[in-house]
Amino acid sequence: MTTPLTFDESRVLGTLMEKARTVPDSYPMSLNALIGGCNQKSSRDPVTQLSEAQVQEALDGLKQRSLVFASSGNRVTRWEHNFQRAMQVPEQSAVLLGLLMLRGPQTAGELRIHSERWYRFADISSVEAFLDELQSRPDDRGGPLVVQLPRAPGAREARWAHLLCGPVDAAALATAPSASEPADGALLERVATLENEVAAMRAWVLDICGQLGLSPPGQLESNDRA
Repeated sequence: MTTPLTFDESRVLGTLMEKARTVPDSYPMSLNALIGGCNQKSSRDPVTQLSEAQVQEALDGLKQRSLVFASSGNRVTRWEHNFQRAMQVPEQSAVLLGLLMLRGPQTAGELRIHSERWYRFADISSVEAFLDELQSRPDDRGGPLVVQLPRAPGAREARWAHLLCGPVDAAALATAPSASEPADGALLERVATLENEVAAMRAWVLDICGQLGLSPPGQLESNDRA
């Protein structure tokens, strides 16, 4: 890729790559859904407030590079990415690059945890092998796509950053705080997943109770106590 991506383009592209793997039933994405995905508060660093015009401009730029394309649905244009074919990278490498675009610099351990809903790596060594391959990518294939940052003082592992938006200030990024430690990131994602599952289960129970003419569980307990 001769022309680096803008930050907005990387956020839009990363969001399409994420949703294609985590919510395939809602993919390809409409413009409104894509805006929501770009600006969501979880799994994003930094959190953004991209406007419709910014997202559309990013899509136009990505389309010129053949990184995304539009498909006409009923009345709504939907978008999907073409990252792996355009960049000529395997699934595992695409997953790592997508996560780096959405979450910023991460260690191999963080990448393995954050990738669970995208792709399951066997171990950290497998993640490191694909990162090394992306870092040593030859010039005739576009050159390196990631860089390993100098290890920050007191840190156990070095973090990695993508190069899709051009060269990075490795020294500055190395000293910047990580968005979350692996354990914290895993815990927060599991809590969010459980909350969504509980909410969905509660809605299902209330619907069943309504169809059968039964009182919801909470209301039944209140009546018994009364």
